[in-house]
Amino acid sequence: MDPGTRSLRPLGLAGALALVLLVLGEVILGTSGLSAPGTALRAIAASVGLGQPLEPAAQAIHELRLWRALCAALAGASLALSGVYLQGLFRNPLAAPGLLGVSTGGTLGATLAILALGGYGPQLLLEGAQTWTPYALSGASFLGALATVALLLGLARGTARSEPGTLLLVGVAVNATLGGAFVAVQAWVLDDWQVSQALLAWSFGTLDDRQAYHAWMILGGLVPALVVMPRTAFALDLFQGGETDARRLGVATGATRALVVVVASAATACAVSAVGAIGFIGLVVPHIARRLVGTAHGRLLPAAALLGALLLPALDLAQLALLQRRLLPPGAVTALLGGPFFLSMLLRHARGRDL
Repeated sequence: MDPGTRSLRPLGLAGALALVLLVLGEVILGTSGLSAPGTALRAIAASVGLGQPLEPAAQAIHELRLWRALCAALAGASLALSGVYLQGLFRNPLAAPGLLGVSTGGTLGATLAILALGGYGPQLLLEGAQTWTPYALSGASFLGALATVALLLGLARGTARSEPGTLLLVGVAVNATLGGAFVAVQAWVLDDWQVSQALLAWSFGTLDDRQAYHAWMILGGLVPALVVMPRTAFALDLFQGGETDARRLGVATGATRALVVVVASAATACAVSAVGAIGFIGLVVPHIARRLVGTAHGRLLPAAALLGALLLPALDLAQLALLQRRLLPPGAVTALLGGPFFLSMLLRHARGRDL
């Protein structure tokens, strides 16, 4: 059966069940050891006010595991959804959220916050809600990503043409410039190992000691991207024939382009501000989703969001099971898997095959 004719309901039900099991698995299995399933369920119920909590230390540990899992799922959904939006807009299957520089801008914002706060090193990432510094770090990352979006749109508006190709090239240039600035800062503080460690942790993402406010930050970008799906899906389908044809068919191409760029960038910015820069999800997941549900964006957008919500916690849970305490940063894991996937797509493209 053609993927485009399959019902989304079985995929949605299976995905929802898998997500529940992944979250439960992450609450059961943590770096501090295994918990009984009943204990994990009791802690989850207590965290939403549906039961008596465990003793304070145990409850706190299980809630940290819960927020870790939820942040991983929400961030994965945000990045995957952004990838579909940008690939559809640019008609380029290799487009990804990091391509426009939004992830790099968020990382640079966090970097500047670390420097401004005096270089407290890993404590900035590990102290949780006990101090105001994690809030400052996430806020600075969000502002950096937001400033990148504003710069990108301003530069693209100032060009003679406002076609998606122009915006894409401007994004590549902005991304390269911000990446150079980040490397320059890393070189500048190389002798201070604590600051260098904090910068490295943020640049490859972190799920350690996530709190409720991190999840709400991600939702702040994810919800608008989900809400506009019915409005943008059909327009993105028409975009695949070119903007001229889409305009002739009644699509407000300029408004659609601006809306897609804003919601995709906002979803990426909020995810980066909460969990750091985690690459390749926005590149890999849309291609997997196309193989499952086809290319129609009305099906592709929700399918990619669901698959993204599954991929990152699944990789994190696999790490917890295999590596236990010595976990790799999530961005390193996605790069190790996404890099070969990206290379295979390039090779297929060079051989003249469809991506």
